[in-house]
Amino acid sequence: MTTTVPPTADRRRWTALAVVLTASFMDLVDATIVNIAIPSIQRDTGASFSALQWVTAGYALAFALGLITGGRLGDIYGRKKLFLLGIGGFTVASALCGLAATPGMLVGARVLQGAMAALMVPQVLAIIHVTFPAHERGKVFGMFGAVIGLGAVCGPLIGALLTEGDLFGLEWRPIFLINLPVGIAGILLGRRFITESRSPDALRLDLVGTALATVGLLMLLYPLTQGREDGWPLWGFVSMAASPLVLALFVRYERAKARKDGSPLVELSLFRVTTFAAGSGVQLTFGVVTGLFFLIWTLHMQLGLGWSPLHAGLTGLPFSLACSVAAGMSVQKLVPRFGRKVLQAGALIMLSGALLYIWQAGHYGSALTSWQMVPAMLLMGGGMGLIVAPITDAAISEVPPEHSGSASGIFNTTGQLGMALGLGLSSVAFFQVADAAGERGGAAAPGAGFIDATTNALWWVSGGLVVVLGLLFLLPRRAGAQHAAGEQAVAQEAAAAGAEAEQQPALAS
Repeated sequence: MTTTVPPTADRRRWTALAVVLTASFMDLVDATIVNIAIPSIQRDTGASFSALQWVTAGYALAFALGLITGGRLGDIYGRKKLFLLGIGGFTVASALCGLAATPGMLVGARVLQGAMAALMVPQVLAIIHVTFPAHERGKVFGMFGAVIGLGAVCGPLIGALLTEGDLFGLEWRPIFLINLPVGIAGILLGRRFITESRSPDALRLDLVGTALATVGLLMLLYPLTQGREDGWPLWGFVSMAASPLVLALFVRYERAKARKDGSPLVELSLFRVTTFAAGSGVQLTFGVVTGLFFLIWTLHMQLGLGWSPLHAGLTGLPFSLACSVAAGMSVQKLVPRFGRKVLQAGALIMLSGALLYIWQAGHYGSALTSWQMVPAMLLMGGGMGLIVAPITDAAISEVPPEHSGSASGIFNTTGQLGMALGLGLSSVAFFQVADAAGERGGAAAPGAGFIDATTNALWWVSGGLVVVLGLLFLLPRRAGAQHAAGEQAVAQEAAAAGAEAEQQPALAS
């Protein structure tokens, strides 16, 4: 059983790095370019707005629920094997998305795509860790961060160009089909150049815990997403009320699982650490905020203001660039000097951007231009960058080092669950208001309805940012120095997962 790769001058490791970084780039871009194509998907397939919510939420939920299990499967059966299985499944799911004939088929393919990403993504950092000796990892993680930044900038433009270019008359479908040659190349090169590795101390799978968490969350998210379209039936409220009971059963089972074999899906004892509990609260709430914002931003620009996908994509570039620059500065220069004040400043800056956006949407209405939107986008992107890059290191700074891997996995999962919840809440915060405005204004003013709905949803976003700001006061003023070196990989992984979530607005635009 192989646990590490000898730190020899094996040149193949750089090809292996290129493969896993390309896979990360593919996952990031795919997760971020979908929003910009949503209006096109709706026009082509006739999908309802609830189905469109599931196109994004289904991916996020499947990804979140499979992340921890995917990491453990790699530890048990081999990271190379699970990476190849993940990238192969991701490629097949991408083809199914691109060939989907109905909204239901597209949603199903997106759920499969998220599940395959959950097998692929956890292996990337593990493969890097066992492939490169310690003295090379700093440079490698720098390259990893550069790929994330590149994805943030390229994603919106790739999505916009592919959607508006209407290649071969396929409209939105190339945003998924472009993954096919990349995925096939990744499989062929990965088989040859990635070295297999496993963990001698891998935790057991917790399939019962995964099932309970899935059922509990679906009992909340499905009626929340679908209820508006079905007229808020009684079964939906019953399901949402019963969801906490199922999640309470999940917690009880996890405690029993921890006592039995020490391998629960979620290590609940971590939440006794105040900073981790508060950081997880920040991550969950921030995920809700960004999940909601990314979706409504796209719909506002394309359906409310009537902009083309390319116009919207170019408008999102200031957000992406501000987020990437602020993220780099926060980790390298600001947080080491000012600690958690940087994250608090980020929340305030982002809140000011949301409030400015509210004023602009109300003041200019359908006459709002890209240039007028730029200041709000710079504030929101810059504020987001100040939070997303350092939040994980701050949250796990007081977690015992032996639990840092579990803490990172739980933390990233929390952010994805928050995004899925935010997308579900868009039914209440956005679509219900758009419906009501449409009924008042009639068919002649659908754009005005989306503008009113955007303003309302942005107030929800602002409220979430206030909660984030309050929770940040529970984090340590500065991350523990003993974790600075040991948690570098964890921080990079968190920045990647966070960037994937946080760049969706830029790409959505």
